[in-house]
Formats: sequence, C-alpha cells, structure tokens
Amino acid sequence: MTRCSAYIASSIDGFIAGPDGGIEWLHRPAYAPSPELGLTYKKFISTVDALVMGRNSFTTVSSFKQWPYEGTPVVVLTGRAVEIPGPLQGKVRVDGGRPQDIVARLAAVGCRHLYVDGGNTIQRFLQARLINEIAITRIPILLGGGIQLFGALGVELPLRLLGTAVVGDGLVQDRYEVVYPADGRARGRTG
Repeated sequence: MTRCSAYIASSIDGFIAGPDGGIEWLHRPAYAPSPELGLTYKKFISTVDALVMGRNSFTTVSSFKQWPYEGTPVVVLTGRAVEIPGPLQGKVRVDGGRPQDIVARLAAVGCRHLYVDGGNTIQRFLQARLINEIAITRIPILLGGGIQLFGALGVELPLRLLGTAVVGDGLVQDRYEVVYPADGRARGRTG
C-alpha cells in the first residue's frame, strides 16, 4: 500500500503563497527550520520515495538556485505542457493523469511513500481519498490574501490530531491523519 503525505507551511490565515504566488515570506531568517520542530523536513523527506507536485509549485521551485529534491523523483501533475530545465532532465517528469493513476504507476515501480505538494494538488489528492497524513507548519504571519492551502475543497473530511510541536519563535506544526468515512463517501459541504 502506498501512503501519501502532505508536508507544507501556511500563514496563520491559511495561505501557502502570497497574491502573486510568491513564497519569499517563508524564507525570512526568523522562520528558519528549527531542530525543535516536531517532524523536521529532513526527517520527513528521508522517508519519501517520490514527490508529486503541481505545475505552479514546480515553476516556483525550479527557479531556486539549488534543486531541493536531489535524489527524489519528482512528478509534476498537470494537463499542460511544462518545460523541464536541462539540469532537471531525468529527475522530473510530467503526468496529466488522475491522482489514483499516478499513485498506481508509482506504486508499480516500488514507491511506498509519496510526498504531495502544492495547494491544488493536495486538494485533488484529498478529493480522491489518497492523502493519509498532513503536516502543516503554521508561520506566525497574516498574509491577508493569496493562494489558500485548502481552498474550496468541496467535501468535509475529519482529521485526527497525531501531534503538535511548538517552536520558540512562533512556528506551530500540527500533524493529522485524514479520517475518510467508512462508507466511501466524503460528506458534501453544506451552507
């Protein structure tokens, strides 16, 4: 069985990027990773066999000076053409399939733990009932607008708290298990 996990940072008001898609606010020295933080990125990524991210996330990350996923195969989930920069050839592939099909293809080549990244991609995997665990690190900032982590998910999904870690500089990480209804149907949103 292949597990899918989301590991992401969010502003206190629920945004993963600013109105222009920028994430510069995440790179402020005050928000530097701390060894005190519960599930560190280094520990998390060491358990991951492959990463599935959306096109917008890939566009942002591929512009970084250093590729942060060295040694981890990356699948970009999009139905549109994406240019893969030369240095990332062979490390990144594009797949326009349904989340279920992507998970099945990755499981067939031995991937047992997938890292799902990007707001729309996380939403699609949740709607397909594929995310098992979510780790959200809340950054002590109010952005006032931008790209929401969950947006209009369209379904109600209960979460079970697995743990909370607080870092002295104000970061709070919550880890949740997604609890899908036993009847196979997520509850529709009301009101």
